Amino acid sequence: MCRFNSGFFFQHPLLQPYRYYWRVEPDVEYFCDMLYDPFHFMQQEDKIYGFTISFYEWEPTIPTLWANVKEFIALHPEYVAEDNAMAYLSDDGGETYNLCHFWSNFEIADMSFWRSPAYTAFFAFLESKGGFYYERWGDAPVHSIAAALFASKKQLHFFEDVGYRHQPFQHCPQDAGQWEKGKCGCDRMDTLDYRQQSCVPRYQRLFQ
Repeated sequence: MCRFNSGFFFQHPLLQPYRYYWRVEPDVEYFCDMLYDPFHFMQQEDKIYGFTISFYEWEPTIPTLWANVKEFIALHPEYVAEDNAMAYLSDDGGETYNLCHFWSNFEIADMSFWRSPAYTAFFAFLESKGGFYYERWGDAPVHSIAAALFASKKQLHFFEDVGYRHQPFQHCPQDAGQWEKGKCGCDRMDTLDYRQQSCVPRYQRLFQ
């Protein structure tokens, strides 16, 4: 599943007519009314990746992933966006990976980014290293690293107004106006956003 979602689903013939997708998994909960078209929003605002939950990956599943990412960007610096989100991924300018990623069981994204030369080359490089088989490279860190490095940070989007739960974590809108407008059925105190394991504060610091 991780390998398929990392490098193949957007190549499926049935998806070729489409640009945007919203990943929806079984047994998830949505707590708020959706009052606008998120695909139209992504297009109008030039966003390539949207998320609701961000936290740390389990390091034993990706012991060599970052070393391979560093090797790839050394070979292909032309793919690294000038205004990227490296500071979300690394606390030391890219020397090490802090394990932050966007939880991909909810993602709204632009498949033209996954089909781009940068991501195509990136996935092919990772595929050649065997980590999808011999470790457990997940589509969440692979997507997150690619979006953070090969797109402008302004093209990423935190869907703060979307209440969402995938066991055991959830996001509930923190803004009272958003919570009321969306008629959200979640407890605003029950959200992962600012707990110790959350990477949302790191993401938000990109724009401060």
